[in-house]
Amino acid sequence: MASIRKGILEDSHDDFDDSDALFEAIGDVLMQTDDSKSEDEIRQICKDLHDILIGSKTGTTNNITNGTRRMLNAPLQMSEMVKKEHDERSVTSSNIWLTKKDLGSIHIETVPLLFFREEMASASQQFNRKDTKFDASGQNRSLDIKIDDDISFGEKQLIKGASIQLLSGRRYGFVGRNGLGKTTLLKLLSRGHLKIPSHISILHVEQEVVGDQTIALDSVLECDEERNRLLKEEKEINAQLSSSPTKTDAGISTRLSEIYQQLEAMEADKAPAKAAVILAGLGFTPKMQGQTTNPTKTDAGISTRLSEIYQQLEAMEADKAPAKAAVILAGLGFTPKMQGQTTKEFSGGWRMRLALARALFTKPDLLLLDEPTNMLDMKAIIWLENYLQKWQTTMLVVSHDRMFLNAISTDILYLNNQLIETYRGNYDIFHKTREQRLINQQKEYEAQVQYREHLQVFIDRFRYNANRASSVQSKLKILEKLPPLIAVEKVSTVTFRFPECERLSPPILQLDEVGFYYSKDQVIFNSICVNADMESRICIVGENGAGKTTLLKILQGDLSPTSGICHTHRNLSIGYFSQHHVDQLEMDQTSLEMMAEKFPGNNSELYRNKLGQFGVSGDLALRPVSSLSGGQKSRVAFAVLCMQNPNFLILDEPTNHLDMETIDALGNALLKFKGGVILVSHDERLIRMICKELWVVQGGTVRTLEGGFEEYKHIVEKELDMNC
Repeated sequence: MASIRKGILEDSHDDFDDSDALFEAIGDVLMQTDDSKSEDEIRQICKDLHDILIGSKTGTTNNITNGTRRMLNAPLQMSEMVKKEHDERSVTSSNIWLTKKDLGSIHIETVPLLFFREEMASASQQFNRKDTKFDASGQNRSLDIKIDDDISFGEKQLIKGASIQLLSGRRYGFVGRNGLGKTTLLKLLSRGHLKIPSHISILHVEQEVVGDQTIALDSVLECDEERNRLLKEEKEINAQLSSSPTKTDAGISTRLSEIYQQLEAMEADKAPAKAAVILAGLGFTPKMQGQTTNPTKTDAGISTRLSEIYQQLEAMEADKAPAKAAVILAGLGFTPKMQGQTTKEFSGGWRMRLALARALFTKPDLLLLDEPTNMLDMKAIIWLENYLQKWQTTMLVVSHDRMFLNAISTDILYLNNQLIETYRGNYDIFHKTREQRLINQQKEYEAQVQYREHLQVFIDRFRYNANRASSVQSKLKILEKLPPLIAVEKVSTVTFRFPECERLSPPILQLDEVGFYYSKDQVIFNSICVNADMESRICIVGENGAGKTTLLKILQGDLSPTSGICHTHRNLSIGYFSQHHVDQLEMDQTSLEMMAEKFPGNNSELYRNKLGQFGVSGDLALRPVSSLSGGQKSRVAFAVLCMQNPNFLILDEPTNHLDMETIDALGNALLKFKGGVILVSHDERLIRMICKELWVVQGGTVRTLEGGFEEYKHIVEKELDMNC
């Protein structure tokens, strides 16, 4: 509890004249912490806290005994208390620090609040009392977000003292090496474990849409809750009005005559006076007697409400919503036919696209995207870039696609060494700025070293010279007062190295009038004529479902053509990296054990050497594959592939799990590789870096673009403009 003395309870406890003042300061936070407790229960907790504070001030504990509530002289790990409660049932339910709500572990960090761990992730956050009260008042309308916190995963601290300010309307790219905590921060934000102003809406695209009978277009439309609520109310009112029976004037007159006769018979004219006497006897004043108990809407009131609904629907342009949703879906690759299909008919990748479409349609105040381009083909990525450039609310994007971040980012958040730095501009500007900053820091470090050495030389030279004693003492004092000398941290580099291979004479790999179909009514290719050699650096592009992966399988011999001929060199050895290569690794084994099992008969040094060529060295090679990050698993997969000593590489989306530095390492290794390369990728930077030839898969054919990627991008943008 020593940590509490650093927070609002210690710094401001003299301001709390009574428990009500304490409730006003932290009651809102506690109620958000545990929504199962009533306001009275939270007030009782604040009273107990106030008693403790007064007790610490006066040297007493206000008769709080048995050790259940006391001031501590050291930080308290609440997760241990929760565990003890579950295991031994020895902590009473009256303990104000514990809650029966299932929150994982709860612990107090360097700030005086309870913090949650979600899937082993936790955040300790500092709150400003004034800002908390302002937010609770409902007067805060700002859409800016400020976060000051520490973030941990289990016992490992991921982010230390982060100070993040997300300004409304800015588009932030969030970058850094794999496994540093970027995705964890997004999850804590979206699940409410980091406190931000309560009126700000957040949407995190992380889970695919559930497959059911909902039509794809309706799935997007239904996420606009306000529009759906108004349409439902309008439907109910119209049904109510249409179901009300109408009566003829003659019928009404007859019925009125009958009513008057019945009222006269029961002396109804005297009833109001009798009722007034009874109500007065029961304490109802004349004013109270005139109040309504449960006002009902008249037909006029219903009509007025219906008019209000129509005005609200018109203001939000509800009639244009289906067209807007259709445009978003089309941009993400959904054909008109697909938009009419149920969500259960789509694969996981397409459901993720639906989730992205729902987010773009909803337009939350804060949009969180985690690797949004992984699920998209190049055409959809170009459309998304254009769409997000016009995005008006705040956006935070984790991506390793450098060109994508260049297109959409106004700012970059850089996570490194547990710290987050903010840079203005897109990724290229950030990269240049950071490089220059590191150069300046290195120069400053070298100057400090040189200055220290100069002082030390003077001190050593005249240490025993009585005439220079005062100068020596002065230099010693200067040396002692200098700030600590901290070397500029050098970020570890990643290197890939593919094996040397024998050069083969052409023809190497050739498709001659090749056709293919899975069934005669589902023809994939007709009369394909393409070829590749040892110098080839070919990128295959095309929309999802056009047949790119099928073409790769034909090239490597996994599928046989239904017509035409596939020529391959007799000494051709193809190394194939598939999209699911990482998922096929043995997760319960270490990298060394897996290599020994797949390629027996070699010594461990050979396995270590192959793994080391892809940055899997030291203890990493001895850890279970399941404990490695996505990027590290990809490196292991590349090492396994290269144990076959291939002289031709076919790579299907190899960058999905890699960070930018590792993608650059892959590109450099492919440039140095002496064999041929055929690549399917959506990473524009990698394509521009290595590819000399572009194959476009479209409409059952494969054609070569002489203008390369630039020409393909121009064609796609022209198609998108025509469809808008």
